[in-house]
Amino acid sequence: MKILITGGKGMLGQTLQRVLSEHALAIADLPEVDITNETSIGEAVRAFQPTHVVHCAAMTQVDLCETEQERAFRINARGSEYVAKAAQACSAHLIAISTDYVFDGTLTRPYRETDRPNPKTVYGASKFAGEQAIQQHAQAYTIVRTAWLYGEKGPSFVHTMIKLGEQADQAPLRVVDDQIGNPTSTDALAAVIVRLLKNPIRGIVHGTCEGEATWYEFAQEVFRLKNFQRQLLPCTTAEYPRPAPRPANSRLEKSALRTAGFPAMPDWRQALATFLNG
Repeated sequence: MKILITGGKGMLGQTLQRVLSEHALAIADLPEVDITNETSIGEAVRAFQPTHVVHCAAMTQVDLCETEQERAFRINARGSEYVAKAAQACSAHLIAISTDYVFDGTLTRPYRETDRPNPKTVYGASKFAGEQAIQQHAQAYTIVRTAWLYGEKGPSFVHTMIKLGEQADQAPLRVVDDQIGNPTSTDALAAVIVRLLKNPIRGIVHGTCEGEATWYEFAQEVFRLKNFQRQLLPCTTAEYPRPAPRPANSRLEKSALRTAGFPAMPDWRQALATFLNG
């Protein structure tokens, strides 16, 4: 396979470079390639003639998206449109990474691929607009929604917790305990992407680790595996306000992967232990 990865220098992109090293790869990332410039991404794709495009490039700073709305939509929506058009022009299958933030987080069960998006943040709205652009401009596409992602070099919640756990200041650390999701490693997500490259599923799939946790429970497991002694205390979302509202429920149901016969994703605790001990 010839695979072009947008955002290839990012957290997921670096993992994909490692696991796909046996294939011909092209990395489309700043400053060499700009997905918000249709000519720039178009020329990069046309020059490489990939069989597959994995679109990881995005503006993922959720709070910054609230204050830089135009930039968020330019990268996450218009950029996705240009990537989709470029992939379509060379008949490449497009795998695009999306997010749980396309949902409002109000359901009391995990979100299915068929549930209606209702984003409540600029980040979520811009990513949903990107999904719509991909569906409009690409024929061979897979949109993979994921959540609570961490991986090599970060930045991520896991890296933040390790930094805080290692601090000399050992005052109790308060972590939100009323938001629930599926902590997911880039290794686990990359394994799904590899399978999708070989056995494409057209449409939307959810790709997160099995099992669920709150941020507090997630932090507890990081501290347990790292043997940190700093005390963790649960708190509410209301006690830790942020510019962008966080979904209370980020859990994603993996119906499409199961229906296609894909193996189950690893349990989040297993994936975290593998990451921290690797």
